[in-house]
Amino acid sequence: MSLRALAGPWILGMILAVLPGGLAIPSVADSQARIVRLSQVDGDVQIDRNLGQGYEKAFLNLPVTQGAKLRTGADARAEIEFEDGSTLRLTPGSVLEFPELARRDSGARASTIQLMEGTAYLNFKGDKSGVFSLGFGRESLTLAKPAHLRVEMKGSSATVSVFNGRVEVSSSSGPVDVGKKHSATFDLSGASTYTLANNLEPDPYDDWDKQQDGYHQQYSGNGYSPYAYGASDLNYYGSFYNMPGYGMMWQPYLVGAGWDPFMNGAWMWYPGAGYAWISSYPWGWTPYRYGSWTYLQPYGWFWQPGSTWNGWNTGVRIVNPPQTFSPPRPPATPGQTLLVNRSLPSGALGVSQGRSDLRLNSAGLGVARGSVRNLGRVSQQIQRPVSGMGTVHTPPAGSAMRLPSGGSRVSSRSGSSSTGGSPRMSGGSSSSAPSSHGTYHK
Repeated sequence: MSLRALAGPWILGMILAVLPGGLAIPSVADSQARIVRLSQVDGDVQIDRNLGQGYEKAFLNLPVTQGAKLRTGADARAEIEFEDGSTLRLTPGSVLEFPELARRDSGARASTIQLMEGTAYLNFKGDKSGVFSLGFGRESLTLAKPAHLRVEMKGSSATVSVFNGRVEVSSSSGPVDVGKKHSATFDLSGASTYTLANNLEPDPYDDWDKQQDGYHQQYSGNGYSPYAYGASDLNYYGSFYNMPGYGMMWQPYLVGAGWDPFMNGAWMWYPGAGYAWISSYPWGWTPYRYGSWTYLQPYGWFWQPGSTWNGWNTGVRIVNPPQTFSPPRPPATPGQTLLVNRSLPSGALGVSQGRSDLRLNSAGLGVARGSVRNLGRVSQQIQRPVSGMGTVHTPPAGSAMRLPSGGSRVSSRSGSSSTGGSPRMSGGSSSSAPSSHGTYHK
C-alpha cells in the first residue's frame, strides 16, 4: 500500500507509537547492517520491523533491515529489491522473514531469507561478493550464480521450480540438484523424502512475476550508482538532464511549478538512526537515500547524485530552495510515524490511460509500473501552464538521456562517486520549516 493511499486526500487523526526500551535491535547506523528496499506493495501488506511493535502496515520504499518480517494478505503482493538488483516477490498469503541482512568483515554481503508460508519468486542476479540463502521448512538453498526460481509451500510439502539456472537444495536427505525447467518437491512433515520432476507446473502468478522481471530488464540501465536497486523506477518515471553548471541531474515526469519532492511520504523511526524520510513516489528510493534535491529556476526540482555512496540519507537534503518552500519536519519525540500529504487538488490537468491516472504534479503517483508507453512524451503533452498554478519550463532540448547499463557514473560538482564500504544511515540537513504538514499514524 502506498502512503498516499493510506493517508487519503487529507490526513486524519493522531496516534502515537512509542518504542519500548531495552530491545535488542540491530542498528541501521551500523556499518555492518544492510538495508534493502520494499519496492512494490499491492494490497494489504504488513511488516514487523523488529521494534517490538508487531505487524504494521507496509509502505512502498520502506527500508527492510535484519530481523524484519513481511506478510501479504489474501489479495496482496509484494516485492523486495536488493542492492545488486536481485528481486524476491511474494504472492497472497505469504510470510517471509529476514534473519540476516549483513555485511561481513570482508565486505561480502550475507542474506539469509526464510519463507514461512506461501509462495516466493526469486530472481538472483549472481552477486559474486556475497552469499544468498533462501530457507523453507528444514530445507534451504544457497545461491552464488544467477538463477530464477519459485518456492511454493503448500500443506506439508514445498516445491522448488527452477525457470533459469541451477540450484542445489540442502535437505535432510542430503544435497538435491535442481536444473533449469525442473522441479523438486520436499516432504516437510518429517519424512526425509523428495520427488524430482523434469517439468514445471504452472502457477497463476507466473505471468505477474514474468511481467515484473520484464519491467526491470527493460529499464534497469544504471550509470550513476554502485547499487542497482531503484534504477528501473528512475528510468521509467523520469529522466536525467545535463544542466549547465550542475552536470547530470534527474527529474521525474509529470511535474509542474507547484510540485516539490516532499509532498508525499512519511517520517518513520529507526533506532540508531532516528527518523528517516520515506517517499511514497514509485521512484522514491535512490533520490532520498543519496545525493540532494536542488531547485533550478525556471525548471523546477532536480535530484543530483552525491559525491559518495557510503552515507545513507535519512533526512531532507535540499539546495537552493525557493523562498516559499517549507520542507517537512520530523516529530520532536522518537518512536512515531508521521504521514505527510500535501498533494495538489485532484482536478489538476491530466489524462487517463488504462489503469493509470496521469496528472500534472502527480510525479508518477497513480501510474502503475510500465503501464504507459513513453511516459516522458505523455508528460510533455500535459506539462503546460495551468490556471492559478503557473508553469515550469522543460529542461533544454537534447539534454535528456537515459544512462546505459555499465556507463560512467554521474559525478556531482563536489567530486566523484565513491563505491567503497557499506551504505549507512546519516541524518540529513534541511532548511527551517514552520510546520510538519502531517499526521501521526500507528
